[in-house]
Amino acid sequence: MTPLHDRIRRDLEREILAGTRAPGSRIPVEHELMAEYGCSRMTVSKALAALAADGFIERRKRAGSFVTRPRVHSMVLDIPDLAVEVRNRGQAYAFRLEARTVRAADPTDPVATEIARGGALLHLSGTHLADGAPLAIEDRLVALVAVPEAEAADFAQTSPGAWLLEHVAWTEAESRIAAMGADGASARQLGVATGTACLAIERRTWRGGEPITYVRQLFIGAAYDLSARFGPAAR
Repeated sequence: MTPLHDRIRRDLEREILAGTRAPGSRIPVEHELMAEYGCSRMTVSKALAALAADGFIERRKRAGSFVTRPRVHSMVLDIPDLAVEVRNRGQAYAFRLEARTVRAADPTDPVATEIARGGALLHLSGTHLADGAPLAIEDRLVALVAVPEAEAADFAQTSPGAWLLEHVAWTEAESRIAAMGADGASARQLGVATGTACLAIERRTWRGGEPITYVRQLFIGAAYDLSARFGPAAR
């Protein structure tokens, strides 16, 4: 069960990211939040401290807590929803979940350790399909400390990426893109010859400094291209 202080933090965070609480606006004072959630001052204080640490609010002595001005930050690449992209091409989209486990981070793996933050990881592997044919394979880690509800999500119906875009607001993302030939295992999963030209994309996302997910996707090069619109993007 999600701790109450974490639920308070997430509720306020979602409102801030959605623009319901504008920069400079005042967050309800502690006794108002205590009455709304039926909790102690310590619980509310812990939630507000986490929001302040992640840069969402500024706590002013004797004045209260206020939504901070957004940092100037431009994303060169947004995070695409593959289902939408495939359907926009006039093709039928599907996601086939191949494996699903909950595990601890391998201490020798710095990426998994950073994503886990001392908690468990949801490890997902699957294949994205366009008109029934493989388009890309995916290997993903989700931090259950940050997104505990992901453990019960039905990824047989919705791809992990689409589910995360719908349920978890992200504030920062990092992408790494490379061209490579498919190795034997990847080629078999994609249904292509070993060495076929592919596009590899690795991406990590954060919410106010809190790691959310790491994903590695391998696309068949002839079936997918990557485009980006430069400049400020409205979200």
